[in-house]
This record gives sequence, C-alpha cells and structure tokens, in this order.
Amino acid sequence: MKELKDSEIKTSPPKKPLIFYYLAALIVLMLLNVFLFPSLLERQVVEVPYSQFLTMVDGGQVEQVALDETSREIVFIAKDDGGREGYYKTGVWPDDGQRLLAQLQAEEGITFTAEIPTQANPILSVLVSWILPIVIFIVIGELLSRWMMKRMGGLPGGMGNAMTFGKSGAKVYVEEASTGVSFADVAGQDEAKESLMEVVDFLHGPEKYAAIGARLPKGVLLVGPPGTGKTLLAKAVAGEANVPFFSISGSDFVEMFVGMGAARVRDLFKEANKMAPCIVFIDEIDTIGKSRDNRMGGNDEREQTLNQLLVEMDGFGNNEGVVVMAATNRVDILDPAILRPGRFDRKVGVGKPDIRGREEILQVHAAEKPLGDDVDLKRVAQTTAGFTGADLENLLNEAAILSAKGGRRFIRQADIDQAFVKVGIGAEKKSKVISEKEKKITAYHEAGHGILFHVLPDVGPVHTISIIPTGMGAAGYTMPLPENDEIFNTKGKMLQDITTLLGGRVAEELIFGDITTGASNDIKRATSEARAMVTKYGMSDKIGLISYGDDDDEVFIGRDLAHTRGYSEDVAKAIDSEIHSIIEECHDNAKKIISEHMEVLHGCAKLLLEKEKVHRDEFEALFTMEKSGESNESI
Repeated sequence: MKELKDSEIKTSPPKKPLIFYYLAALIVLMLLNVFLFPSLLERQVVEVPYSQFLTMVDGGQVEQVALDETSREIVFIAKDDGGREGYYKTGVWPDDGQRLLAQLQAEEGITFTAEIPTQANPILSVLVSWILPIVIFIVIGELLSRWMMKRMGGLPGGMGNAMTFGKSGAKVYVEEASTGVSFADVAGQDEAKESLMEVVDFLHGPEKYAAIGARLPKGVLLVGPPGTGKTLLAKAVAGEANVPFFSISGSDFVEMFVGMGAARVRDLFKEANKMAPCIVFIDEIDTIGKSRDNRMGGNDEREQTLNQLLVEMDGFGNNEGVVVMAATNRVDILDPAILRPGRFDRKVGVGKPDIRGREEILQVHAAEKPLGDDVDLKRVAQTTAGFTGADLENLLNEAAILSAKGGRRFIRQADIDQAFVKVGIGAEKKSKVISEKEKKITAYHEAGHGILFHVLPDVGPVHTISIIPTGMGAAGYTMPLPENDEIFNTKGKMLQDITTLLGGRVAEELIFGDITTGASNDIKRATSEARAMVTKYGMSDKIGLISYGDDDDEVFIGRDLAHTRGYSEDVAKAIDSEIHSIIEECHDNAKKIISEHMEVLHGCAKLLLEKEKVHRDEFEALFTMEKSGESNESI
C-alpha cells in the first residue's frame, strides 16, 4: 500500500523556553563583537629594530612613513624580500627627528603621512561588527523556532511551520496503489460485506443510481466489539472500489488548542472533495462523537470538533462521491445528531464470528503459515467460541512463535492448544513452587468444576483440567469445550453456569470441611450473573418483568455523573434476596451432583496430582469406570 502523507506527531515538551535560547545567542554574539571581531579586523603590525628600518630605507623597500610625535614611534609600510607589502613600526626617534626627516626626504618613493591606519576598511568593519552578527542572530532564532515547534507536537507531520496547525494529518492511500486489501481478505463477516458492496457498486457507477433518483448513504457506521475487523472492512471497501482512502483516528482531532480539531475536520473534508470519489474513514469516532447531553459541564474543544463534523457532512451534495465511514464499539454513547438520516444513514453490525466464520478466518491467517498434518482448524474453531478475528490471528501467531521456539518448521496442533491456554488463560508457570497441600486443594477444586461441566447438559464437555498456575494468578483451570455458539442464554443455561462456577467451592467443603480464597473470582462471576438474571432479564418470579439494571451503566463524559438508583429500598432488598436464593439453589444443586460422583472426584484429583493436566478422554474415562463399578482410590 502507498501512503501519500503521514502524521507523526511528536509530543516531547521543550526543556527550556524559547527566550532562553535567544538570550544565549545574543550574549555569545556580543562577546564575539567585543573580543574576536576587532582583532580580526586589525592589520598585523610587525615591530623591527631601528637599524633594520634604516637598512630598508637604503634598500628602497619603504613606501610610506608616519612619524608619531607623541609616542615618537615610526610606523611605515614596506615591501619584504618577497615583494609582499607589510605594516611595520620601530622607535624611538634617535634625536629630534630632523636628521631622520632630511634623510627620508632625500629618498625617492617615500611618502609622508600623519597616520597610517591599522584598521581595515570602515565599511567592512561595519559589516563584520554589526550586520553579520544581526544576520547570524536572526538565522539562529529561526532555526531554534523551527526546532522548538517540532518538539512541541502541535504540528502535524513534524513540520515546523505555524501555518500547518490546522492540517488534518490523515493517512491517504492513493487509488493507484489502493489499500492493498479486498473483500477476499475479510472472512467471517458475510452479511457486513454484502451491505458494503452497495457502497462499492455506487463508487464504480454512480450514474445508474442518479438516474433512478437514488442517493448513496452519506455515512456508514461500522459497529461491533474491538477486534472484529471494522477497520479492515473499511480498507476492503476502498480497495474494491479502487478510490483514494483517507484514514484518521478520532483522537487525531483532539488538540490542546481550542479550535484545532474543527480546523482539522475542515481540512480533511477539503482534501477529500479534491480527490472525490473517495472514502473518508474515521476510526474510534466515539472519541469526538460522544453525547453532548451533559449537566456537569462539557468539553468545548470536543464539541466544536463534533459540530464541525456534522456541518461538513451536511454540506456534501447528494452524489458528490465522498463516502464517510466510521467505526466504534460504543455506539450507545454517540450523540443522536450524528446518527440521524443524512449523516450516518447506515449502521453495519460487525459482530463476533460464528463457528463457520471462525474457521474461515483461521484459514485466511493460516494461508502463509505451514501447518502440520495433525492440525484441525475446524476443531480450533469449535474451541474458540467468543473469539474475534484479532483473537484468532493472535492465536495462530502465538502458535507460530512456539513452533519457531521449539525449532520446528511447521505448526502442530499441540502448539495451537498451548497457545490457546496462553492467550485465553495466561502462560503456565510450571516453575512456581507450590506446597503439596495447595496442590491437593487445587486438584479437588478443579475436579469439582470438571464434574459439573460433564454432568450438566448445556455447559459443554471438558476440554482440559490443569493444576499448573497461570499468569493470571489462578492456581489452576478447567477449560470447557463449547459445542455450539449460543445466540442468547436461557434461564436454565444461566443457572447451570452459576452451578458450575460454584463447583470448586463445593468440592473444598466436601473433602476438607474447610474453604479457601481460591473461589473468590468464581463467586464474583456467579453473583454478577445472578444479579443480571434478576435485574436485567426478568428471570425472577418475585421481582417480575422489570429492568433494574440502569444503575450499572458506565459513567462517562457527556452523561450525568449524579446518577441515582431508580427504585426503592424495598425493591433493592427484594433483589438482594432473590440473588441470594439463586446462589443458594445452585450451591445445593452442585453439592448434590458432586456428592453423587465422589469416585470421579477422587480419581480426577489423583490424576491431576500425578500428571498436573488431564484431557477430555482421560476425564470421561473416569465416569466410565464409575459406571462399571471400578473403584478410584481416594487420596
């Protein structure tokens, strides 16, 4: 891809004010003018003995003589043996000067003068002493100004010119090279690509739309979680349409100087109009597009930038060929004015891919990576429910790093599995020293989770159980294998999730008669899910079909910070009671199930202490042994 211009904003602050450097330069020049320049401008005068003076007179070398009656010195101009003219002095007159005067007058070619100047040409003296220092001072000041401007970071592209403050600094990909991205590079987003193909078709042939009176949406807003490919889709649209592509982040408009953001918006759209048809892409538009409904005061610079953006979008003609695309993962906080028809007419959802989409994404990212024969991308796609495109790319990259680290020229399935644990849970700390007591507690804790994952029908089978500490601070982990992508949750599924989360605490209670702090995160997640069931999803018969979840909304600039709870103390008490009932019900259910499978609990804990990690086939074999009546000895 080819960038026409780039924005590299330098932010290092100046260490000293600009006036400091001006004063330093002025002092240096004054010292030079006092001590150095006068010595350079003075002619060099050689002092010779009186006898040599007379010899030079007799030899016809002397050309001009000055007799100083005050100091009684003789200053003269003469030529040396090489014919070069020089300035000399000697002294003192041997008598009253009459005899010397008569002798000099008798010589031909000697001129008398009152004084022989030892200074250079006065015009040259003025030039060197005054004009030159002033010129040097101005040049130094200009260079310092440019250098300081670059360091201050207020200039886009590092240009030391105050006239460039309002430049947008957008990256521009020209149509000859395009962005280097097409729809073939985007996988797992078929619906989004289909919606954006209309934009591409319009840019290819706008006349057929104009003939029927149709207009292209002025703005297309890409909405979705981070890492789902919103920016990639925008580049793909530009690549398919083969038009110039302006790319800029919303944060690039935000400046410490009021009005700079609005100026950069104007400059961006001015440049876009010159290169139409083209695409203007603003990433993270929520930076400048947050709601202006704020009772606590606002941000004038951000609001001015937003207002200018709205004005520029309104200023376009219906079919000028400038398409504005933007991306955000916080559409809920955008100002309503930016979402109305005539601005961002179309919203394109870019969600997390399903199992088929994940497999397609993995195939795209694996195209340039050598894979071993045992690699099953379909299985990888099945185990990575909830992963975005960026997550999957990172997964394969981590697997490639592990393969290269091991000296292999291809990626194995084991490398992908290890990378999955590293990415999803954290790097395993096999070197960490853990006591046997803590290992035993962790083994039973994770075995309790594993039993519930296996027995409960909607939470998926167990993929791996481990008691190796991870980088996230966990003493171990139990990784399920989701068999399906769930579009929505059911009440039964959520109750099973809570039951599974409490499995570790229940196993500790049953085996040791004591509890540890290891279940703190499990309890937090279980409580959060139970609260959502009661306050957001209306899954409590006692509370009813009313949402009480507004008090959990994230506070951000542009909304009221003085948020109050929208229900009474009696309702709050009832909500807490319902949450407690759900947790207790799931806890009792977990205790009942684990108590029915104590043989499996002991057997799994024993395997974990021996091997540190148990996989699905080994774990499910314990249930087979239990059904056949084989005993798993307790430890």
